[in-house]
Amino acid sequence: MDNPVGIYEKALPKHLSWSERFAAARNAGYDFLELSVDETPERMARLDWSLAERLDFFRQSREAGIPVPSMCLSGHRKIPFGSADPAIRKQAADFMEKAIRFACDTGIRVIQLAGYDVYYEPSTRASRERYIEGMEKALEVAAQHQVMLGLEIMDTPFQNSITRYLKLKERLPSPWFKVYPDLGNLTAWGNDVAHELEIGIDHIVGVHVKETKAVGPDFPGAFRDIPFGEGCVDFVHCFQTLKSLRYAGPFLIEMWTEKAADPLAEIAKARQWVGERLTQGGYE
Repeated sequence: MDNPVGIYEKALPKHLSWSERFAAARNAGYDFLELSVDETPERMARLDWSLAERLDFFRQSREAGIPVPSMCLSGHRKIPFGSADPAIRKQAADFMEKAIRFACDTGIRVIQLAGYDVYYEPSTRASRERYIEGMEKALEVAAQHQVMLGLEIMDTPFQNSITRYLKLKERLPSPWFKVYPDLGNLTAWGNDVAHELEIGIDHIVGVHVKETKAVGPDFPGAFRDIPFGEGCVDFVHCFQTLKSLRYAGPFLIEMWTEKAADPLAEIAKARQWVGERLTQGGYE
């Protein structure tokens, strides 16, 4: 199969060194790794690495044969563009610029953004407008550095479909703004997944492969820690749809293994399970 299949960094044990992480990903059959810069202080601090640290990270990834072409930048949950506090909005803009510069230095080409206007504050019309203002400025910086910003379809209503991304795209028409759909999140919200992928195919820069359980009248949905095969996602149908649309980009297996007795065995098992569904979906 020509489409690269990657693993989310947070599926790997935190105590591993970078060389050990890259080796573990390679040994489990993966082609690349997606870096996480979440809202924890230790991961946010990565954006303050020295140039020597950044180049060493790049060197280790290339020597291991496991590139890091994308970054999951979920730290904006803590410092969102849509915050009512102007000081937080300034932090969000600075954080975004640091992430773009980090990407330039480490070979990362796509920064995957969590599609939240706010997370720990109420979402309002004003917060959504502030979010758009912040994204307009972020996309100007992204354009200057030729780094793609890909919006993930999320676990909250604000951006829970590609249809909603396309509405946002009308307000943010930059060529550096694309979509990074999560098959689990798309499915859990009851979307017509095939239709969503079809209308968004020209904007998709990557696909998250994750299991979920659907939102219902008395159930808020479950968006993480669902073992493959125990949720609501029809992966074969998703892959068949993407194949028919001639999607040739990467697939990123998003999973967490903190509760697993043997995390490395779990990521290898996931690679095999997803690989079988990809084959059934027409990806040889």
